[in-house]
Amino acid sequence: MKLRFLGTGGGRFTTITQKRMTGGFRIDGFAGKNFHIDPGPGALVRSHEFGLDPSDLDILFVSHAHTDHYNDAEILIEAITEGMTKKKGLVIGSRTVFEGYMRWGSCISKYHKSKPELLMLFRDQTINFDEFSIKGTKTSHGDPTGVGFQLNSNNLTISYTSDTGYFPDLHKYYKGTDILIASVLRPGKKSIKCHMSTNSFTDLVNEVKPKLAIMTHFGLKMIKSNPEQEAKNIEKQTDVPTLAASDGMSINIDDKNPSNFEVEYLKKIDK
Repeated sequence: MKLRFLGTGGGRFTTITQKRMTGGFRIDGFAGKNFHIDPGPGALVRSHEFGLDPSDLDILFVSHAHTDHYNDAEILIEAITEGMTKKKGLVIGSRTVFEGYMRWGSCISKYHKSKPELLMLFRDQTINFDEFSIKGTKTSHGDPTGVGFQLNSNNLTISYTSDTGYFPDLHKYYKGTDILIASVLRPGKKSIKCHMSTNSFTDLVNEVKPKLAIMTHFGLKMIKSNPEQEAKNIEKQTDVPTLAASDGMSINIDDKNPSNFEVEYLKKIDK
């Protein structure tokens, strides 16, 4: 199983400036499926740049209706469905992504919703498939229907917080997590409403105790602060291996023992 990061930037100003890429990340080979998570601006271009084929995706997950999370969803749907000629793929997302709610969304056109299967995921909802299950997890964010997830297979549990502020019950949604992937916008104590900083993520890691913690979705202040050093500080305080994801990072995971992992970097392909 591989985690492949096609963008580790987040927030408006990182997205606008592209100080970090904003294409989201892939989970490849989980229960035999390939996932693309939160395909923000550049997801398609970065896929090709790093030699990945967007047409081999099985599942697209869009956590909420902010541009840095959904921007390339429609073109990835076109890739999955072979140019909208085949009924293929599964798109999982929040209510705002599919229907809109108040001033948020919708994010995917009726045309692009016509070919893949659609699955609206709500907080605390668990949906079972033959080889895995997905549970919606609560967020405290600007989009009121945004969701994270917990993926479960026989051997492995992967969780993704999406954008959320820290709240006292947050850890309860990630109980039993092997790999915890979190959006951590700012360093140290420099938190802003509806987002985690490294201090609050440290608290979450201490409460969940995953086998591997990964930070991504960095704002400009985090990028300037050195995310790798922030990750080392978290690891020192929690005794949990912690990585700061970087653009093009590929993490090879031993499904049966997530503590065994190897970090590589995707090579850029010249067209």
